[in-house]
Amino acid sequence: MGIIAGMSQFGSKYHIARATGECAASGKPIEPGSPCIAVLCDNEEGGFQRLDYSVESWEAGERPEHLFSFWRTRVPQQGERRKVFVDDQVLMDIFERLAEDERPQRQAFRYVLGLILIRKRLMRYAGRRNEVVESAEAGDSEREVWELRLKGSEPSDPMIDLVNPGLGDEDIIELSEQLGDVLQGDL
Repeated sequence: MGIIAGMSQFGSKYHIARATGECAASGKPIEPGSPCIAVLCDNEEGGFQRLDYSVESWEAGERPEHLFSFWRTRVPQQGERRKVFVDDQVLMDIFERLAEDERPQRQAFRYVLGLILIRKRLMRYAGRRNEVVESAEAGDSEREVWELRLKGSEPSDPMIDLVNPGLGDEDIIELSEQLGDVLQGDL
């Protein structure tokens, strides 16, 4: 079976909707090239929902329930080559905010974000360790934790832990594509 053949464990189950080009508060279209506020909200399944707000609605105080993260971007022009409209600090913020979330789909998203941050050289892999996870329902199990360092950090600075959820190649590809769609660009 090829890397892309078959069904992803996370990709189809925890889909994040891409930008719609319309204001979530007013329902009016946001014109291509116009600035807007992109928002990630928690959804009932434990994943994320992407919403866009016109600058006017956002400045008027319109906010969705279960707001997780937001950033300023613009609606791409028709046929425009996709670009990353999220700066590195927004990626780091989302990565950090997911640190304590134990839900499997959130760990999967954080893992893929970690891979992106390593690829962008904002973090570097420093090692790994295995740790025992105690669970009343499933008994004890072991998981792999990657130890990362921030770019420019000192050797005495604490490591950043990243749980390796054991994703397969197709899961990583699916989640990377979804994050690219949500963040409007090729990561």
